Amino acid sequence: MKNRAYISTAIFVFFSVATTAFAGVTVSSPSNNSTVGTSVNFVASATTSCSKGVGSMGIYPSPYWLDYTSSGSKLNATLSLNPAKYNVVIVAWDNCGGSSTASVNITVQQGSGVHVTSPTNNSTVGTSVHYVATATTTCSKGVSSMGIYTAPYQLAYTTSGASLNTTLNLSPGTYNTTVEEWDRCGGAATTPIKITVSGNGKTFYNIHSDGGWNGYAQQPPDYGDCDKCTPDGPGTTWAMYQGIKSPSMSGNSTQFNIGGNMDYSDVLWNNHLIGDFSSQGLPDTNHTLVPTLHTFTYDVYFYGSNLGASQALEFDVNQFFNGMGFTWGHECRIAGGNEWDVWDNVHAKWVSTGIPCYPNENAWNHLTIQVQRTSNNQLLYQSITFNGQTHTLNRTYAPFSVPGWWGITVNYQMDGNSKQSAYTVYVDKLNFTYE
Repeated sequence: MKNRAYISTAIFVFFSVATTAFAGVTVSSPSNNSTVGTSVNFVASATTSCSKGVGSMGIYPSPYWLDYTSSGSKLNATLSLNPAKYNVVIVAWDNCGGSSTASVNITVQQGSGVHVTSPTNNSTVGTSVHYVATATTTCSKGVSSMGIYTAPYQLAYTTSGASLNTTLNLSPGTYNTTVEEWDRCGGAATTPIKITVSGNGKTFYNIHSDGGWNGYAQQPPDYGDCDKCTPDGPGTTWAMYQGIKSPSMSGNSTQFNIGGNMDYSDVLWNNHLIGDFSSQGLPDTNHTLVPTLHTFTYDVYFYGSNLGASQALEFDVNQFFNGMGFTWGHECRIAGGNEWDVWDNVHAKWVSTGIPCYPNENAWNHLTIQVQRTSNNQLLYQSITFNGQTHTLNRTYAPFSVPGWWGITVNYQMDGNSKQSAYTVYVDKLNFTYE
């Protein structure tokens, strides 16, 4: 599915007031309505239709209190705030005399603390449990490490630093888990998270290294899967190599390449997991499994050294049965504007979320998308977690009509830019959970 950059517009979920010259301000940290420590990290970016660009940005913790300014269209600053509730306003000023704002509500607490965004307390989850948390401390030396206890004295996971993003595979049951941080002054803080693990969730692990992957060019103007195209042309070139040792997290990553000379052409790779043409030994010939599945998690790491050449990277979950099609499409627009879009099935178009997407170069990026088919057969986009930052969507769309197909598939796609610049992305630890 093609991201047509020339017709996309940035739509931001934050409240903003702007002159006609401005497009908007996006705040990626801290999250709205979050609880933080007294040292608060603010990360934001701004765009403008002013041809002279963004001149500067600033932070107002309260009205008339401009606590920080920086030049340019990006802001990354840590402010020391007293414990209280704040309606912080981030302002951007362009070089044409325009301005724009975005507000974020935070609660500042004194002392050390652990703030868990996933899973929520007293929630029911599948057997693959996604933990996302951050920590603060009054220790001047900072947070040393964080960990997860699945039961008293059962330390299941540890990581260095003040943020945690991992998936634990747990058996069905009720768990009184604890997320803990340890600082470099000998102190510690904990947050209890009680969860119930259902017995229905199952996971396909490392499917990037499995068989069953097929690649297709998608070319302008219609962007349909090109059955007659071959990896060496015409217009679009692509390749896929499994078993890559470096760069890799598991020792077995997969390399994906795109190039050619047809501007804005894409390459789609997909894998049929359940149902028709199953690569996992689950053909569901009696059509008794696919209709019972409602909740899906796509969890993946990716790495690139030239990601600026990408128009967009796309990650999709698809379900088909009884003449209905459900495509939970997610794309990170890069050359197209550094924002996450989701796919509107009925109107066949991308919809801006206002969530920023700035993947790291020469480093592993971690993406987890969670989606659901509701009881009345609607597509529910639940959340996007990217490099430790979770954004809740809770957007619902209707399915589309697609006769003949029966199954569940996943997609990975790379989009070419205006020059069809060649680039490479490595994918690792691609896991898919269904229940």
